[in-house]
Amino acid sequence: MPDRVIEVRNLSVAYHDQIVLEQISFVVNSHTLVGIIGPNGAGKSTLIKAIMGLVPTLSGEVRVFNQPVSKMRKQIAYVPQRNVLDQDFPVLVEDVVLMGRYPHLRWWQRPTAKDREIAKQCLEQVGMLDFSKRQIGELSGGQQQRVFLARALAQEADLFFLDEPFAGIDMTSEQIIINLLRKLRDQGKTLFVVHHDLSKVEEYFDQIALLNRQLVGYGNKEDVFQVDLISKAYNGKIAFVGDRGGTLVVSG
Repeated sequence: MPDRVIEVRNLSVAYHDQIVLEQISFVVNSHTLVGIIGPNGAGKSTLIKAIMGLVPTLSGEVRVFNQPVSKMRKQIAYVPQRNVLDQDFPVLVEDVVLMGRYPHLRWWQRPTAKDREIAKQCLEQVGMLDFSKRQIGELSGGQQQRVFLARALAQEADLFFLDEPFAGIDMTSEQIIINLLRKLRDQGKTLFVVHHDLSKVEEYFDQIALLNRQLVGYGNKEDVFQVDLISKAYNGKIAFVGDRGGTLVVSG
C-alpha cells in the first residue's frame, strides 16, 4: 500500500441546508494514529462518515489509497458509537466478531473454519475470548467496545475509524484498546479516533485534526495541540491550568 492513505480535498457536508463541515482538506499517511477533537456539534462524527462515504457531501473529494472510497471498502473498518447497539438484540459475542469476516465472503457463502479461527484470535487480542458465548447485551460498556474492536480486527483492514471508543468505559478496557490501536499503528495501519477527553490527547495520538465545522488545525500533536488553536476551536471556552504539562479545561 502507498504511504499516502487518505487525501481529503475541500470536503463540505450539510444537513437540512445547515453546513456542518466546510472546505475540509488534509492528507494522512500510513503508520498514523489520528485523534479528531473539537467541541460538541463540531462535525467530528460527520467527518469520518463523510470520508467513508456514509453521508452525502456538498462538495469535495476523498481518495483512499489513491482510489475512490467505493473501491476500497474491504480495507476500511468502522467502530461506531456504542449507543447504536440494540441491547435487546439476541446475538452472541462470537457472532458479532464473525460479522467482520463478511466483506471477505460472497453473498451465498457461510463463514468457514478459518473465518471462525480469525474471529477467535481477535477476541483473544481484546481479552474477550471467555465471553464468546455471551449475549452482547449482557456485557458492560467497556466489554462491548472491546468486542466491536475485535469485529473490526477480524476484517483485516488497513484503515480504521473509531467513533468515541473510550466514552463511558472502564480504565481496563480503555488501556487494552489504546494499546491495541498503537500496535495496529506500528503494524502500518492508519487509525482515526473521534475523542473528547483533552487530557489524553498528547498521550494517545500522533496527529490531531482539530475541528469546529472548519479545520482549525491538522498535523503533529506538538504543532496542533496548542492553547491558541484549541481556544479557537472551542470558541474561547477553554482554560489552560499550569505549564505545558498542565491541564486543559473546557468551560461553559
